Amino acid sequence: MSQDAYKVLCDQLETRGVRVAEVKSRLKAQHIETPSWAYSDTGTRFGIYKQAGAARTLYEKIEDAALVNRLTGVARTMAVHIGWDQSDDWLGVKQYAESQGLKLGSVNPNVFQGQDYKFGAFTSEEARVRERALQAHFECIDIMRTIGSEVLSVWYGDGTNYPGQGDFRRRKRHLLACLREVYSRLQGKETILVEYKFFEPAFYHTDIADWGLAYLLASNLGEQAKVLVDLGHHAHGVNIEHIVAVLLDEGKLGGFHFNNRKYADDDLTVGSINPYELFLIYCELAADEVASREVAYMVDQCHYLKPKTEEMIQTIANLQSAYAKALIVNRTRLKEAQLGRDLVAAENELVRAFNTDVQPLLEEVREEMGCPRDPLEAFRKGGYLEKAIQARSSKTAS
Repeated sequence: MSQDAYKVLCDQLETRGVRVAEVKSRLKAQHIETPSWAYSDTGTRFGIYKQAGAARTLYEKIEDAALVNRLTGVARTMAVHIGWDQSDDWLGVKQYAESQGLKLGSVNPNVFQGQDYKFGAFTSEEARVRERALQAHFECIDIMRTIGSEVLSVWYGDGTNYPGQGDFRRRKRHLLACLREVYSRLQGKETILVEYKFFEPAFYHTDIADWGLAYLLASNLGEQAKVLVDLGHHAHGVNIEHIVAVLLDEGKLGGFHFNNRKYADDDLTVGSINPYELFLIYCELAADEVASREVAYMVDQCHYLKPKTEEMIQTIANLQSAYAKALIVNRTRLKEAQLGRDLVAAENELVRAFNTDVQPLLEEVREEMGCPRDPLEAFRKGGYLEKAIQARSSKTAS
């Protein structure tokens, strides 16, 4: 039955001018990085909620991330967060990850939780605090080189809560001066991705509040500095796909933190609230495959209600689906409709692709990659969570 559905879909797509073989090739090359922090116990600002079987150590996080990769075929790397992830032997951590069929990816410094950072890290008025934050970044660069990563992903909670609390221009100059010191340490193809967030934890102003400020900083730094777009870090109504298109065209889109939100930075499952928006974002990425190939596709979620690994599999599947739908848009017809000012036809090209059931295609691609046709079903039937609960409750985390 699934083969019949696949053949019917292929016939439909070919009739619409879609080259199925090319779509399958691009789907197989898709790469999505999952974050180490998604596999451990997390919660809200009010407290941590425990989950049976959640990863307690860096090695257990690697085990879970490697499992997600084996089941989906496209989650080949895991991001690490220095502060939340600690080791005296990063080379050993790298080797363990590789033994699990996984590579370590972007390195994320933590300069927002220490008491010294109460009034900012790189924007602090105290040289001592700025120096501490710099040393944290330098440590991350050293770890990058040990584990073979080329991506330093940075986010800052710097900002103010009250008018007059800080001088905007002086804070900007401190921030840029520190970032320049970090940037000067980069070598080869190493890249720094500058993330933005329009509010929280600072509620009067945030030092890197939007993509324009992140772009300004990255442009001041140089070619190896780019902007990181977190889907949850925007005000309501912001056209994220437009931001993506502009940054791609400028060669400054460095990466994503995929998640979803209803109100603010909720870290909800990708595609759970507005799947059409996710599809439109992927349409911009798929339209410029050469430029988008250099983009780091990363998930940033900390779920405390859904089972950790199941949720991540669900997220990856949603990203695969959004990408597949973006790939089957007939670009020739879309362009013709755009140039002919045929608004209805142009929109319908997108809507038709979005409404297409691409699951038979994704199942075929997964099978050809040696993965289960339904990763979530395979996870549940394989009893992986039960095994993790048993193994992790019978020994003490180190």
